[in-house]
Amino acid sequence: MFSLENDQLKINVLQTGAELCGITAVKTGTEFMWHADPDIWGSFAPNLFPIIGALKNNTYFYDNQSYQLPKHGFVRNNAHVKLYQQTKNSLIFTLSSDADLLKSYPFHFEFYITYTLKNNIIEVLHTVKNIDTKTMYFSVGGHPAFKCPVFDNERYDDYVLEFEHLESVKRHHINMENGLISSNTETVLKHSNQIPLTHDLFDKDALVFKDLKSKQVTLKSKTHGAILSVHYEPFPYLGIWAKPTGNYVCIEPWLGVADHEDSNQQLKEKEGIIALDAGKTFEANYRIEIHPKHLA
Repeated sequence: MFSLENDQLKINVLQTGAELCGITAVKTGTEFMWHADPDIWGSFAPNLFPIIGALKNNTYFYDNQSYQLPKHGFVRNNAHVKLYQQTKNSLIFTLSSDADLLKSYPFHFEFYITYTLKNNIIEVLHTVKNIDTKTMYFSVGGHPAFKCPVFDNERYDDYVLEFEHLESVKRHHINMENGLISSNTETVLKHSNQIPLTHDLFDKDALVFKDLKSKQVTLKSKTHGAILSVHYEPFPYLGIWAKPTGNYVCIEPWLGVADHEDSNQQLKEKEGIIALDAGKTFEANYRIEIHPKHLA
């Protein structure tokens, strides 16, 4: 495990999967991340690449060949991720294509994830380099799980998620049998900016949003106010999820989305897919801001 620390925050990152596994206030010891209870959900903040969510029949087609990828791709839980560089305020991890990965993903690439700690903000930067001679196709995203409730003597339903703008949006339902996006939608926000957190909110899996105006969402306690905000400017999709029995909430910025039930499974035509030309580099970041009053 690797760590970064300043006078406000300490973060921990596992080498396996380059997974952020702790955000702690230095002065108070308050922990803001889920503790990855394996009996409920044994992850902290998986990194999602080269797909988001599930593929139809776990399969996609590229140039008339079929390939299989697990849900959320192959970075999460990957023991081959390596530390590339560490500085006073940043950690850079990398994973590159190899013979095994080429069997499921036929592109030569370099994937980097950089954690930068600056004051009360953690920046998570995804960098994808296409080192192939052809266009590569991918999605990328985050899956950080935040502790909820954060403080003693609070309950899960003492918390809300508050968007920066009033929203009128629907969630896109996930078929819980296969993990695919269905044609069913449900209005979640109607000229409002708050989603009250309740465990049964996730009885039908994640809340998947495609049309949010907001590029910032705040986890807010009724008694302690704003706890943390996630800023996700480059990301057009957002997932909100938890296991119904888990005291956490995942705020997931996505560049891409799971396959639809009627998907033709063609990688080039997948919703939200990014096409990166040979020799080019792609970058996208989101930021986790811990509100200062919880750091003193």
